[in-house]
Amino acid sequence: MLVLCVVVGLALFGLRNATAVPILRQGAVSLPQLPVGTAPIRIALLSDIHVGNIGMPPARLDAVVAQVNAARPDIVLLAGDFIIGDTPDGAVERARDLRHLAGLRARWGVFAVLGNHDHWTAPDTIRAELAGAGVLTLENDAVRRGPLAITGIGDRFSSHDSIPVAAARAKAVGGIPIAFTHSPDIAPDLPAEFPLLLAGHTHCGQGVLPWIGPIVRTARGRTLYDQRYRCGRIEDPGRTVIVTGGVGSGALPMRLNAPPDWWLIELTPSARPAR
Repeated sequence: MLVLCVVVGLALFGLRNATAVPILRQGAVSLPQLPVGTAPIRIALLSDIHVGNIGMPPARLDAVVAQVNAARPDIVLLAGDFIIGDTPDGAVERARDLRHLAGLRARWGVFAVLGNHDHWTAPDTIRAELAGAGVLTLENDAVRRGPLAITGIGDRFSSHDSIPVAAARAKAVGGIPIAFTHSPDIAPDLPAEFPLLLAGHTHCGQGVLPWIGPIVRTARGRTLYDQRYRCGRIEDPGRTVIVTGGVGSGALPMRLNAPPDWWLIELTPSARPAR
C-alpha cells in the first residue's frame, strides 16, 4: 500500500509540474555581425508542444500563446514535436489542435521545423495545419528577415537533417545565419558561420533524479541526445547553443526536476566590431 501511495503521489506531482505555466527564460546573445546601433531583436523559442494528451489541452495551448504574445517577440521559432505518438494512428485528429497557434503574433513571422514525433506520425498533415495557422515550416531551408537568415534544419534524431542544403539556402538569402532545429545534436557539425543554434527535443530530461540525472536516455535503441546539450545555454567555441525544455511533455504527462519552459532571446550587436 505504501508503495502504491508513493507511485500515485509521484504521478500527481509529475502531472502538476507538466501542466504548470511554462517558465520564461531569458538570455542575450551578442552578434559581432550585427551593425552597431541595430535595435535588439527578440526571438521566442518554443518546442515540444505535444498536443494530444491531458498535458496540452487547447486551453493550455491558448495560455502559452498569450504568454508568448505578451513578450512581444520579433520572431517566433517553433522547434518541433507538435504532437504525441510514434505511429500515424489518430495523428490527423490530434494535429487539429495546432490551429490554436494561429494566435501567435510576431512582426517578422512565426517559423517551424518538424521533430521526430512529427515525422513518425503525420508530417504532411502537421505542415498543413501549421500553414493554416500562419506558421511557415522550414525544413533545411532559410528565409531572410531583417538582418537575419532564419535557417531551419531538419531533425537529426529521425534522420531528416541536411546541413549542407540548409547552409546553402542561408547563403542564398543573405544575412546573418541563425539556425534552429529539433534535436541539438547537430551543433558540432554546423559551419562556423552559424553563431547561434536554437533547439528543443530533450525536455531537459523530463524525469531527472538527484545524483542520477535523466531517467530515460534512449529511444528506439538509440541515444536520445548528447548530454552536453540537455538543457539551457551552452557555449561552444564560436557558437551559442540554447536548448529549451519545451512547453509540453510527450506521451507521458509528467515532469520531475525539469519544468516546462520557453526562451526569449535578445540579439544585440557586439561591443567589438566584426573583422
